[in-house]
Amino acid sequence: MVVAFILLFLLRDGYSIFGTVGVLNFLFGSTWAPAQVVPSYGISALIIGTLLVTLGAMVFAVPLSIGCAIYISELATPRVKSILKPATELLAGIPSVVYGFFGMIVLSTFIRTTFNIPSGQTWLAGSVLLGIMALPTIISVSEDAISSVPREYREGSLATGATRWQTISRVIVPAALSGIAAAIILGIGRAIGETMAVIMVTGNTAIFPSPIWNVLSSVRTLTGTLGIETGDVAVGSEHYHALFGVAVVLLVITLVINLSAVAILSYLRDGRMTGRAKRSWLHIPALSLIKEKFLPYSRIAVLALLALLLLAAGLWEVALIVILAAAAWHYGREWISRRHIELFAFGCVIAASVAVIAILAIILGYIIVNGLPALSWDFLTQGPTDLGRSGGIFPAIVGTLYLVAGAILIALPLGVGAAVYLVEYTREGRITKLIRTGVDLLNGTPSIVFGLFGFAFLVLFLDIGVCLLAGMITLALMVLPTVIRTTEEALKNIPQSLREGSLALGATQWQTIRNVVIPPAIPGIVTGAILSIGRAAGETAPIMFVAVVFSTRFLPTSLFQPVMALPYHLFILSTNVPGSATNKYGTALVLLILVVAFYAVAIVIRNHYTHKARG
Repeated sequence: MVVAFILLFLLRDGYSIFGTVGVLNFLFGSTWAPAQVVPSYGISALIIGTLLVTLGAMVFAVPLSIGCAIYISELATPRVKSILKPATELLAGIPSVVYGFFGMIVLSTFIRTTFNIPSGQTWLAGSVLLGIMALPTIISVSEDAISSVPREYREGSLATGATRWQTISRVIVPAALSGIAAAIILGIGRAIGETMAVIMVTGNTAIFPSPIWNVLSSVRTLTGTLGIETGDVAVGSEHYHALFGVAVVLLVITLVINLSAVAILSYLRDGRMTGRAKRSWLHIPALSLIKEKFLPYSRIAVLALLALLLLAAGLWEVALIVILAAAAWHYGREWISRRHIELFAFGCVIAASVAVIAILAIILGYIIVNGLPALSWDFLTQGPTDLGRSGGIFPAIVGTLYLVAGAILIALPLGVGAAVYLVEYTREGRITKLIRTGVDLLNGTPSIVFGLFGFAFLVLFLDIGVCLLAGMITLALMVLPTVIRTTEEALKNIPQSLREGSLALGATQWQTIRNVVIPPAIPGIVTGAILSIGRAAGETAPIMFVAVVFSTRFLPTSLFQPVMALPYHLFILSTNVPGSATNKYGTALVLLILVVAFYAVAIVIRNHYTHKARG
């Protein structure tokens, strides 16, 4: 319902641009220039920019993610796995504005100096940054898919004389390929829906790269356009309706992507539940066709694409090394012993895992080292002065906590109630599948779309204005799927025998749920709440149009007043306030500590009760 309502409300404000400009002109027009004397509203450059940045992100993220997932599932010792898996999950906990801040200061500077170009804010910077942000999603889902492959597959392969790597590459990974494909699709959705990071590192020029593979060109994305222009547009203008048209296109793209992932994952879940041999990707006709027709050429295609990107970036020597290495591998592997192939493959898998940990360490280390000098009692307890160049961030800390607390107070009862209804009061059928699909789609909706919906519906249509309440409701809608899914999983883990025993003693169904089912599920519910708190605390795009102001020295005294928030404060300091280096590093560190602490607590709680359940 919520997804349909959001889409319909966006269409309400966006459909007029399709009639004014024309659907084809809007989608395929090459010029986006709403500020010209004669405005132009063609979004093809924005769509191409979005797709190019996402493509580059997947080229960067997929090899690292799958390598890391293979290592965690198949090679890592229990102790290493207990460190590596939470570490990759912490990558998901880093706020997008912190990624953008790191990318703007470090990554863009590195690209600018390395390639000797005027600005490092490029397609390449956006792709690398989005690739890093997509890593935890792809790793987590891929690792689950690989781990779910039946043990007898491994044992049967090894029994026939295959090496461990041959078993992994020719039996386990093909059997898990449906799940891996879903992981990649979810990673694509994560990259396409990102706003703040791409605004901060891609240059935001609505042009086609020339040539199209020039990774050092500036680009602009659909989300970036919404984030940059919505705050300054005149309500009801043609430009205003064009932005809502952009939001409709973005939402449709992400819905299609997430529906694809949901369909694949549902197929796998149904296969496991019925006990049929649906685990293998070979049983999906489309993927079977891919295997038969295209998989033999996939390695060549990937390496060719990598070589082209390196050539486009001017790295002739590296591209030549890749081409020669690929040729040597293709024509010389028959003369290489299986043992050497296995050692090389394991080396690549371990290197991918080390690279993921190194990325996490570099980002955290950079923020911590540069942010610690800014931390002081005054910084944490005073308001900002001189446009944030001096003073503190106390109102931003309190505003963030207000927003998060309100969002959880709204989302937690709704989410828990929905999960209880799905698990305890309904049977599996079309209605429950439709509800769960809606929850998954809501979870995959870009955060900027929530912000635009909150702006149009809460701020303008309901006329409550830019205020704390609007921010709470918008964030609550965004975290609601997390609460529902984690609560649902916690309830499903409660043994059915407990319910049957309670009902046999004469308790009503509600008494059974309240006194028998919910108490042991509380750790899972708390975990979902903490994860939701962490996500809500780190988001910028949903609140920038509905709840926040850049600077105020006073705390809100009403739900109908705007507030400061750490993510938005960091974004403005980074992009609009020169000379604020110390305070922006300090703000980034405080935000990082706050959000990562929530995620770390959730991981600890989950691991504690997982070990307790096994014991």
